[in-house]
Amino acid sequence: MTEVSSLTGRLLVATPALADPNFDRAVVLLLDHDEEGSLGVILNRPTPVGVADILAPWAELAGEPGVVFQGGPVSLDSALGVAVVPGGLPGDSGVPSMEDSGVPSMEGGAHTDRAGGDPAGARAMGTPDDPAAGDEPLGWRRVHGAIGLVDLEAPPELLAAVLGSLRIFAGYAGWGPGQLEDELVEGAWYVVESEPGDVSSPDPEQLWRAVLRRQRNELAMVATYPDDPSLN
Repeated sequence: MTEVSSLTGRLLVATPALADPNFDRAVVLLLDHDEEGSLGVILNRPTPVGVADILAPWAELAGEPGVVFQGGPVSLDSALGVAVVPGGLPGDSGVPSMEDSGVPSMEGGAHTDRAGGDPAGARAMGTPDDPAAGDEPLGWRRVHGAIGLVDLEAPPELLAAVLGSLRIFAGYAGWGPGQLEDELVEGAWYVVESEPGDVSSPDPEQLWRAVLRRQRNELAMVATYPDDPSLN
């Protein structure tokens, strides 16, 4: 198989031509991308369900709006936490890390299947290849930069002192081997760099336009594309 250049940590921004209603104006944070497939969460699909209604212990750490987001059409009965740990290595702040605690690293990362199974599989929420993993605080595993996955089965107080923001997602978006690459060739997605603030945008409905508007190329103009081109 042809080697795939990993896009883990990047954003997939739906192009106006993408017809799938599941991804209309979607902004997807890729949490895993390699030869075996891709997995991410849609950052701009808030639901009416409050975090306190399904994961009460984490509600105080969740950013505004304090609701669950629909991460994608796959495994909607599972919960996934994505959080930002700002500034330097978490271990520098005096927060216990995996290395200095003697506790083995968590298996399955941030995936908690509310139905008792594991539809995403171990690879989906597996351990990213990060040489600094030993410096990460308990219950958080780096994906890209300051963005990482939260173990929702860990006590929230382990992370309360270091989390800059937390977002809870129901379900995720997944692609099989080569499927995302085919969609990129077809022009379904723009690939852009992510920023930590994308995870916790207080106005998620405007995230699609905001991400495009900050691009220093022709993509900034796409942000002005009308919601209904037929009315233009």
